Amino acid sequence: MLLLGDSFPNFKANTTEGEIIFHDWLGDCWGILFSHPSDFTPVCTTELARVLNLLPEFTKRNVKVIGLSCDSVCSHMEWCKDIKCYAGYNMNDNFPYPIIEDKDRTLATKLGMVDMDELDPGGLPLTARAVFIVDPKKKFRLSLLYPATTGRNFDEILRVLDSLQLTDKAKVATPVDWKMGDDCMVLPTISEDEAKKVFPSGVTVVPLPSGRNYLKKTPCPKI
Repeated sequence: MLLLGDSFPNFKANTTEGEIIFHDWLGDCWGILFSHPSDFTPVCTTELARVLNLLPEFTKRNVKVIGLSCDSVCSHMEWCKDIKCYAGYNMNDNFPYPIIEDKDRTLATKLGMVDMDELDPGGLPLTARAVFIVDPKKKFRLSLLYPATTGRNFDEILRVLDSLQLTDKAKVATPVDWKMGDDCMVLPTISEDEAKKVFPSGVTVVPLPSGRNYLKKTPCPKI
């Protein structure tokens, strides 16, 4: 079982952009691998179209995106036309990110992406809607797993990326419903003396019935 912080498996795969070796393809970027049950399905089409429209946001965060669906590259290429149409994308432009073929579910099974409650006509389980975030060191940083019937929220995925990238560089954590620019939480491991040096914008202690001063806020650091 793949755990957060593990090295993300390297793999070779056929994609709409040719054969890739995942770690080489990722380079020094963050990566998002998101899987889909099948080509030419309504929820999947809306999701891949949403990613098309969000590409500038991913690029701004140094993130590469790659899809996976349990159909062939040939099928993916035809499906890309529908995705571009739904996204309002220029139909003459190349599809700007790769989609992996996984007809026999080899990769989906290896990465724990299959949904045993959803089977294709041949009895094979469909790929679930997984989201994996991998950092530039090839470490596994986030996993989200949705059932086939529920589309993803890519605004949440961007929010998590912002949190991961911020907290890698600053000694903070991000609280519930946090968005970039909101106040952050001071890590409990930071002493009062260290906090004065690390957080020049100041620290606010939230009073609690326990009398314990563990809930401390600071303005969002600039990174």
